[in-house]
Amino acid sequence: MLLWFTRGQGRITVNGVTSGYGPHNCIFLPAGTMHGFEMSTQVAGTIIVFPQGSEEQLGLPQDPVHLRLREADKQIELGKLVDDLQREVGKETSRASRAMMCHAGLISVWLDRQLEQIDEEDRELKSGQRLVNAYTALVEQDFHSPKTVRDYAADLGITPTHLSRVCNNACGRPASAILQDRVTYEARRLLTETRVPIKDIAASLGFASAAYFTRAFQKQTGQTPSAFRKQG
Repeated sequence: MLLWFTRGQGRITVNGVTSGYGPHNCIFLPAGTMHGFEMSTQVAGTIIVFPQGSEEQLGLPQDPVHLRLREADKQIELGKLVDDLQREVGKETSRASRAMMCHAGLISVWLDRQLEQIDEEDRELKSGQRLVNAYTALVEQDFHSPKTVRDYAADLGITPTHLSRVCNNACGRPASAILQDRVTYEARRLLTETRVPIKDIAASLGFASAAYFTRAFQKQTGQTPSAFRKQG
């Protein structure tokens, strides 16, 4: 997806690394990227969700991109591309889908051109950030399992202490907090959006028992799973 912020400001976390965003910030997130952002009533913009499986066809970037567009001509250019796409969304004609894909392709080309202008050295991630990216990618893939930080560290060929130190340096949070946040978010989603029994939610998230899941969830949220579900 592509996030195009035109007003307001806040913080966005991508692959465990937090940074600020403001007006005229363009952020592209490949499928499967762990992310989250704060949004107040002052924030305005557009979210473009590209069709599943269209990455190769459209030539979309393979890595997350965060562009801060300071030049007015770039702001106007992207704004026009987004507006052109939005106009096709509401037409609902037989040719609208094809037209939307063409406009999405133009946005992809625009992204490519912006990336070409960025100095290669600026795009190089520090070794610590690359490690955090690798860790969050594994968490996103395996958070339903009972894997611990020690298991993830072993997968990465490092010690748990080193992994937590790197996470703390990169995003101000230890590796355990990143893992707990992802599991808790999924638990909250399942409790709110489904009627799956709590014991089954616990099992699906890798907990040995519903009681262990209840203790862990209450420690993170201050509520038991059943109380959280009733609250809605």
